Amino acid sequence: MAKTPWGGRFKVGVDDLMRRFSESVSYDRRLIDYDLTGSVAHARMLGETGIVTREEAGRLVAGLEEIRRDHEAGRIEFDPALEDVHMNVESILRSKVGEVAGKLHTARSRNDQINLDMRLYLKDAIEAAMDGLAALCRALAGSAEENIGAIMPGYTHTRKAQPVPFSHHLLAYVEMFLRDRGRMEDCRRRMDLCPLGSGALAGTTFPIDREMTARELGFAGVTQNSMDAVGDRDFLLEFLSAASIAMVHLSRLMEELIWWGLPEIGFVSLPESFCTGSSMMPNKMNPDAAELVRGKTGRVIGSLNSLLVIMKGTPLAYNRDLQEDKEGTFDASDTLIDCLLVTERLVAGMKIDAERMRRACSTGFVLATDLADYLAGRGVPFRDAHEVSGKLVRHCEERGVGLEDLSLSELRSFSGAFEEDVKDWLSLEASVNRRSLVGGAATSEVARQIQRLKTVLEPL
Repeated sequence: MAKTPWGGRFKVGVDDLMRRFSESVSYDRRLIDYDLTGSVAHARMLGETGIVTREEAGRLVAGLEEIRRDHEAGRIEFDPALEDVHMNVESILRSKVGEVAGKLHTARSRNDQINLDMRLYLKDAIEAAMDGLAALCRALAGSAEENIGAIMPGYTHTRKAQPVPFSHHLLAYVEMFLRDRGRMEDCRRRMDLCPLGSGALAGTTFPIDREMTARELGFAGVTQNSMDAVGDRDFLLEFLSAASIAMVHLSRLMEELIWWGLPEIGFVSLPESFCTGSSMMPNKMNPDAAELVRGKTGRVIGSLNSLLVIMKGTPLAYNRDLQEDKEGTFDASDTLIDCLLVTERLVAGMKIDAERMRRACSTGFVLATDLADYLAGRGVPFRDAHEVSGKLVRHCEERGVGLEDLSLSELRSFSGAFEEDVKDWLSLEASVNRRSLVGGAATSEVARQIQRLKTVLEPL
């Protein structure tokens, strides 16, 4: 039986199996810097309010900062018998400053303490994710500008649909990742409240200054309900939700890079430094980085799902179930940030084969909609124009030719509304550049969007 740190309530120590089953210091030790930061702010507040003497507060702060230096130097050894990072810090502090260490926990519970630590951790995690998203957006916008003249088939239902600039396709992902960044900003704004002072669930009887600790720790304010504060993990759910959506966007992009890189398609070549070979087949160069990002998406979504399931069954206020919020959050954060870095490198290093893209537009009748639009613009009801264009596609399929190969007389045999200028509609550039509305695929609009995004991304 291991000795219990819980004081006089228990007659026997913790069973070794229970100690191993319940410890969290093996993973929450990564919170030590945030725990020390929160404890320093709490100690200073205790001194300022007279709850402890200023001299005692000074000793506590000095001891905590010494622990921080020891941690930075790799001299801290964590004791799993003390269960978590908080009790380890308190034990180490006692070895440095003596019995006064026991006063640090005045007016504080591990319940509000861990909520604080996770908020401080998440602030940094969100900042790193936002930086990664901004860097990826810049890489995508840079590739879009570099390859603005390339035209490729756009797809719906994985079938060729209409011609679009490759740059327009890349900028679609920029919009996705900017929304992801906005979700991270929203999460950070809502979580920017300090829970210290909530105690175990009902607050504290001591005359603490909650606003002082909030200011020192860089929070915009304090939480307004002590029970909600210690039982709340919405901020983690929001982060995991935003991270999951961002990973889904990354996975969609990886899926396209993998397919575009197929030798049979050949639109892009991925940098060799992010591909691997086969242990058996010497001809292989596999897009492993892209596949791993696609695969790791499931881990992040799994972390979100896990915490949702945990939270749906926990009554107010704190329950030990909430210990299970950390490993998934840590893993999701690490995974997202790594995947953003890898994807940025893939995008920055990929090479484009504009000619292969253009040749791919020669099949699939990607200009069929343009013919329907041509007829509709000359007074033919669109549904009728759509039918005429469909018949022309079938006519071409049966003869093994393209729409652009048809003579004017052949076109007119399907509709008398066709005139000589229809030939001007049957080119990729004409098709693309007619879509010059805001958000459209016209090269001029894509160029404008690139300049707009430069302005948006520059301060990020």
